[in-house]
Amino acid sequence: MYTEKEPAEVTIQNFLSKVKHYYHAADVNKINDAFEVANKAHQGQFRASGRPYITHPTIVADTLIDLGMDVSTICAALLHDTVEDTYVTDEDLRKRFGDEIADLVAGVTKLEKITFHDKEEEQAENMRKMFFAMAKDIRVMLIKLSDRLHNMRSLQYMIPEKQQRTAKETLEIFAPIAGRLGMSQIKCELEDLCLKYLDPDAYFGIAEGIALRKQERDEIVNDFIGQVRIELGKAGIEDFDIYGRVKHLYSIYRKMQKQHKTLDQIYDLTAVRVIVDSIKDCYAVLGAIHARWKPMPGRFKDYIAVPKPNLYQSLHTTVFIEFEGHSYPIEVQIRTHEMHKVAEYGIAAHWKYKEGIAGVTSMDDKLRWVKEVLSYNDDFRDSKEFLDLIRKDISNTNEVYVFTPNGDVKVLSAGANALDFAYAIHSQVGNKCVGVKVNNKIVPLSTPLNTGDTVEVLTNPNAKGPSRDWIKIATTPSAKAKIRQFFKRELKEEYIRTGKSMVERDCKHRGFLPSDLLTPDAIAAACERYMFNDIDEMYAAVGYGSIGLSAVMSKLIAGNKQLQERFRKQQNERKRKNGTSRENAVVVKGMDDLLVRFAKCCSPVPGDDIVGYISRGRGICVHRADCPSVKGMEKERLVEANWVQTEGASATFVATIEIIADDKGDIFAEITKAIVNEGLPMVGINARKDKKGNAVATVSVEITNHDQVAQLMKKMLTIPAVINVYRTHG
Repeated sequence: MYTEKEPAEVTIQNFLSKVKHYYHAADVNKINDAFEVANKAHQGQFRASGRPYITHPTIVADTLIDLGMDVSTICAALLHDTVEDTYVTDEDLRKRFGDEIADLVAGVTKLEKITFHDKEEEQAENMRKMFFAMAKDIRVMLIKLSDRLHNMRSLQYMIPEKQQRTAKETLEIFAPIAGRLGMSQIKCELEDLCLKYLDPDAYFGIAEGIALRKQERDEIVNDFIGQVRIELGKAGIEDFDIYGRVKHLYSIYRKMQKQHKTLDQIYDLTAVRVIVDSIKDCYAVLGAIHARWKPMPGRFKDYIAVPKPNLYQSLHTTVFIEFEGHSYPIEVQIRTHEMHKVAEYGIAAHWKYKEGIAGVTSMDDKLRWVKEVLSYNDDFRDSKEFLDLIRKDISNTNEVYVFTPNGDVKVLSAGANALDFAYAIHSQVGNKCVGVKVNNKIVPLSTPLNTGDTVEVLTNPNAKGPSRDWIKIATTPSAKAKIRQFFKRELKEEYIRTGKSMVERDCKHRGFLPSDLLTPDAIAAACERYMFNDIDEMYAAVGYGSIGLSAVMSKLIAGNKQLQERFRKQQNERKRKNGTSRENAVVVKGMDDLLVRFAKCCSPVPGDDIVGYISRGRGICVHRADCPSVKGMEKERLVEANWVQTEGASATFVATIEIIADDKGDIFAEITKAIVNEGLPMVGINARKDKKGNAVATVSVEITNHDQVAQLMKKMLTIPAVINVYRTHG
């Protein structure tokens, strides 16, 4: 029977003793001070487990001490829940501990509010916020990962629904991030804990199966280790550590799923690790092992010569060993002590704060992928596409290793093609690409690459740039973003003009002068909120469609209290007038003095064929005659309805149309520009992709009659990439 082992309990006394062991006296005093503030603030608070709340930040800080983190990180870990859950304020922390620690706590507090089970638009915005916080100071994420680790360890005290939601979020977001940061210990434990709650039968079945075979496995591994010691001694390698370890449960689970095998059919459950002093010794160990045991073809990987993107370095090989008349495959990992430290602790092993270097400039190379993800920020308007690409980016741990004609190695994610390679070399190489050779043969840009391929990009300095269909060909987020950036730069001035025109028209529609709205403070607030460098960048984003006009206008108005109050009054007055006008715009046959309202499912506008439906206690609901909802209604409650006096009517109505188009890079900008040119106030626009990969824009505009909708739809059809346009119903 499998019995779980609980993580070693961290007591407050043990924690404070560890602090004294690892840090200088001045730092110990600072950490003790942070502990006292947290302990007092959380007095009377308890975890769901029933333990005093202070045990949580203490355990989070203890994990970070094991990672070798600096004193500011430890203090922030102890204080990370105080501002959110107690009377302690941000100002209190700044006065007592300084800006660095207060900023870290503020960063963690913001991350605490982020969830990933909302609708896609909110998930995308939350993902952007999280990566922005990571780029600003990666220590915020290290605290968050340690916090999540303890919460996962104590998830048994939560209700089943919370367990499922937290485990799913952890497996999709936080475990992959830990992996990309090279923190394998935390990543593996998070994945195992997630499996425990998402598929408990598999978790306990694998764990019990491994426990039952422990004695047999230990005999095989110990026999192999003994023979390796003899072979290394013969080779003159004397200073080394060697041990066996069972692969973590989730990796075994993934292998079973991928290979469609049972646990009994998975033989390489154990890896043997050899740790030596130098790179020279790594290759010497490899040579000695290959000289004695037959290597399995295709399983040798040299991550020393070509490190993984998360900085992991090691030699991997799988060899066949004989034990009691049977042959077994066993994986061997060979690395130096420094490589082992990086493999276990990742980015924390490279930390420079302990050396007194402020900022994260020394971490730039190690955080390049975080900054690259941020560069996608303005390039993906479709929230689902953005989320899918980010999840793929952080979770894709499989790579292909290809060579340039000069023999340099490029690492790409598995599934990358020839076009992705061109953009991986440089944006300009991709933009000027006119063809690609793989192993000296010209191939289509969509050709997938395999490890060992030699790839040559053919360029022409006179090339006009990427084709619009390249966005569909590219598979990596980086290549897609660079292609989109090309089109944005090429059309930037046009986007600025379009965006500015949209903002000014919206001001006029709301009854403001642009100068009233676009004050320096309001512009600064909007730019800070959406991470724009200046007003032109804001205009360009609106014109391009990467941010909604309504979102920008709301932030600009929010930055001016006087204008905000004026706008609120105007909205109320307009609503009152429009409500009356809209009621009077329809006459229902044989009915007087009844409340008339308009169905949201089909949004009828003057000029549409309409029908009334007598609702229970809510008057007459007016639908378009072709609304699908009408077919299921009781016929005896349908009444004739007609529009009256639509000419010159002041009432405004909202019409929604859906536009399907080829995804040609700047298609949403073209759609936005066409609407602006029609002079119709845009209430909302939502961009997405359908199952066929087409771009779909759902646009809502304010109109006064049907002719305006018809004219707008005709205008949309003049855009070359547009396939179809139609009014939405329900």
